[in-house]
Amino acid sequence: MKIAVYGATGMVGSQIVAEASRRGHEVTAISRKGAAVEGAAVVRAADLSDLETYRSAAAANDVVVLATSPDRSGGPLAPYLAAHRAIAGVPTDARLYLVGGFGGLQSPDGTRIKDLPDFPAEYKAESDIVFEAYEALRDSSAGLDVTVQAPAAVIAPGERTGEYRTAVGVPAGNFISAQDYAVAALDELEKPQFRGELFTAAN
Repeated sequence: MKIAVYGATGMVGSQIVAEASRRGHEVTAISRKGAAVEGAAVVRAADLSDLETYRSAAAANDVVVLATSPDRSGGPLAPYLAAHRAIAGVPTDARLYLVGGFGGLQSPDGTRIKDLPDFPAEYKAESDIVFEAYEALRDSSAGLDVTVQAPAAVIAPGERTGEYRTAVGVPAGNFISAQDYAVAALDELEKPQFRGELFTAAN
C-alpha cells in the first residue's frame, strides 16, 4: 500500500510510519517542518489546513492517516477542527484513518467518557474537538471511507509486543504502547475489520 501520514514526527505518527515501512509499504511522511522520519520514502512539509497538499496526498495514496493533535501550547483549538471539516468536503477514494481520542469512547451507560463528571477538566476541550473532527469526517456528504482508532486511557512510548485486544466504541483496556497502537493500526489497514467504526486497542 501507499500510505501518507500527517503528524509523522509525533509519538503516534512516527510509530505508524515505522510500522508501515517495516511491513514493506511505501510511506509519505507529512509534517509542518518536513523533518526526516525513519522509514519514510517521501517527506513533505505541510500543515493539515493546506488543502492543495491534502488533495495531492489523497490522490497519490491508498490511505491517509491523520495523526495530528490540537494545539497543546495554549493556542486556539478551532483550527484543528476547521482543517478536518475542510477535509471532510474533499471527495477521495483513499481510506482515511484518524488517530482519535480516548474520551470519544463510551462508558457502560452509553455516556461518552469525555462527558463523564470525573473526566479531567484539562483534557475536556481537546477531547470535544477531536470527537467533533471525527463526526465531521464520519458525516461527510462526500461518503468518505473513515476509520477512527482511539488509544487506551494511557498511551506512551514502550515495547512493541504485537499483542493487543480491540473493542468497538468502548474501552478495551487501560494502556497501550505507541508501538502497539501502530501495530493495531497497520493490522486494520491490511485486513480491515472496523471500516466506518470508532474502535480502540489496548495491551
